[in-house]
Amino acid sequence: MSASAAVRPLTGRTVLICLIAFFGVVIGVNITLAKFAIDTLPGTEVDSAYSASIAYQSEIAAARAQAGRGWKVHAHVERAADGHADIRVDARDRNGATIAGLAFTGRLERPADRRADRVIDLAEAGNAAYRGQLVALAPGLWDLVLEGDVSGKRLFLSKNRIVLE
Repeated sequence: MSASAAVRPLTGRTVLICLIAFFGVVIGVNITLAKFAIDTLPGTEVDSAYSASIAYQSEIAAARAQAGRGWKVHAHVERAADGHADIRVDARDRNGATIAGLAFTGRLERPADRRADRVIDLAEAGNAAYRGQLVALAPGLWDLVLEGDVSGKRLFLSKNRIVLE
């Protein structure tokens, strides 16, 4: 028996098995990576870009009306080492008088992951102050979103990026 007789010839069946194995591995890796990408997708900024574009003109009008009121709203977020966070919002009109009767709501939003967003219950504490607390708030980059409503109508909206230690 010679050395050339020990080598198996390349047949159509061998080529077919190699092609199926190659593309099976490529497709399997693509499916696995797509599944990981979809499972970790944090979501979108708006659910419907069309609806957001329709409401854009009313948002511009609301921003102009808010600027015309001249309110001065200051927020302070302080996070303790154990994760508890105290939120204080001071709201005054253009003359420095307190704004009473305003229903403030707040949210701390993660810029990259909507699943980590936290709602803040803000209660009126007198002297133009609204206070709230959160438990187990992670440190890092957050967007503080404040909305002030009177009788169900939004009169104030603010979104500020903050870093919590």
